[in-house]
Amino acid sequence: MDPSEFVSGQEPDALLQCQLKLGYFFRNRDLLVSALTHASGADHRLASNERLEFLGDSILGFFVCEELFQRYPSQQEGELTKLKSSVVSRRTCAKVAKRMGLDQFLILGKGMSGPQPVPSSLHADVFEALTAAIYLDGGIEVALRFLREHLTQEIEDAAAGEAIINYKSQLQHLAQRLHGKPPVYLLLQQVGPDHCKTFQVAAQVGDQDYSAAWGRNKKEAEQRAAGNALAEMNGQGPRFDDEMPPALYVPEDAEIEDAVEDEGDLPISNPGESSSSEQLAPHGAELTSLAAGPDQGAGEESA
Repeated sequence: MDPSEFVSGQEPDALLQCQLKLGYFFRNRDLLVSALTHASGADHRLASNERLEFLGDSILGFFVCEELFQRYPSQQEGELTKLKSSVVSRRTCAKVAKRMGLDQFLILGKGMSGPQPVPSSLHADVFEALTAAIYLDGGIEVALRFLREHLTQEIEDAAAGEAIINYKSQLQHLAQRLHGKPPVYLLLQQVGPDHCKTFQVAAQVGDQDYSAAWGRNKKEAEQRAAGNALAEMNGQGPRFDDEMPPALYVPEDAEIEDAVEDEGDLPISNPGESSSSEQLAPHGAELTSLAAGPDQGAGEESA
């Protein structure tokens, strides 16, 4: 957004569109402008969104801590801390800001405005700054409602990745009850270098294939695929989208260890062997099926 749009007594259309995206209309427009103003577009540093970003980071942390504490009463402090780190990360904040399309409203200096994409760090900054601006303008309940609307899915995604919400166990029990056999997990793709592969998996229950999901390791991809199957079997849309994660994302060491450990999680049929669970993808691509036995599919409440 160009700072020249601002005319005394008028509200630029971009600000109106931004508030529609946020689902919140500011009583103090100056707070919104400050939250959208990067240091490069400000007359001086104190007029940028840096101070609001500082405050928003703490509000975000408080919200996520309380949500995790209330949602997962059986999880220990270390597990909750790991989840919190994932949800409040700048990567997650940037992802949410991009999904909301907030970059189009940023007030940038001439050196940063142009055809080149806005850096992810700026997306994360503006999300935190807007959180603080909403808090200062409307109070803590309004700010928490805003965060709940935009971060609940991220919390559930993180919990699924850590198997705190055990979708595989739920799907295992449902499939056994409906069909008398466990679900099958189909490995559709694996991309990336050996040290940070990502995996695309779909769940099959009976003869029905459900929407695929990506994960940073097979365990996470299977959990998300199971979540999609459960949602779709309940007449809902997929819980996790089938969008490939960023190609350059490098997981933490613990995640790499999980991925290596998961290599032996479930048997992978060799191309030369006959297997009743091998199928063809819609475009003719060969699928590798990961048959989850009763002990493997359930995750036995701790997987």
